[in-house]
Amino acid sequence: MGKPLIYEILEKPASSSVIGICSLIWWFIQKRGIGYGDVGLSYEAAVDGGQYWRIITSAFSHISVVHLVFNMSALWSLGAVEQLGQIGLGVEYYLHYTLVLVVLSGLLVLGFYHMMIQRFKVEYFRRVTAVGYSCVVFGWMTILAAKQPSSKLNIFGVLSLPISFAPFESLIFTSIMVPQASFIGHLSGIIVGYSIAWGLIHGMNNYWAITMLGWIALVFVLSLKRTGSMELSFIEIEPMTDPSLPSVGLVASRNGRTLQMDVLPGRRVADIV
Repeated sequence: MGKPLIYEILEKPASSSVIGICSLIWWFIQKRGIGYGDVGLSYEAAVDGGQYWRIITSAFSHISVVHLVFNMSALWSLGAVEQLGQIGLGVEYYLHYTLVLVVLSGLLVLGFYHMMIQRFKVEYFRRVTAVGYSCVVFGWMTILAAKQPSSKLNIFGVLSLPISFAPFESLIFTSIMVPQASFIGHLSGIIVGYSIAWGLIHGMNNYWAITMLGWIALVFVLSLKRTGSMELSFIEIEPMTDPSLPSVGLVASRNGRTLQMDVLPGRRVADIV
């Protein structure tokens, strides 16, 4: 017989909190009829439109309940990282590098989109809109695979995968379960995960985590204000629009809750990460 749920929650406080936050956001999205275009990350909105806040909102938002359950089930299993303080992991490590994974994987996704648009002239990627916590989930799978290769990843309580192959096995599994799963999003999480596990990204401590969190909050609020996504009367930002350049208009869709969306000029395409 396993441990009571309350004890497991206490042993995984950080991942339990993230699961709670993502579940509440999903409930709010369903209640308000919010779609991909309102919270998702796309090159058109984030880079062309300056809506940098979408790097954060897209990571914690899920439209599909299947997508939410898969990500949260995997994240619950990956909460084992919080119990591995003896090998240099633990709760603090988990919190510090979750912050890194959220931001860097989102930026890397935009970097891949930029390359596809500018280098290979594939305009499709300008309007692809990504949502979901999978970038972070795949990042933690990769870190745990490198640090504790003997571990197992349990999904839905019925599927147990060797953690050493979990990132790639899960990529196949999600592609079957959720056909619109984002290869670029998952790959970005894996790349950032290996960068952390191999020490290419290191040195995070409470000081740097708080500093990074402060900058994230500042950019988040200022980009909300600048793009008119939220009225913040106590913040004034001087407009920097060049009248000689054409303006770009972004219209948020309120009916983008379906997983299947037509690929037509001027419309966003939903991409699940």
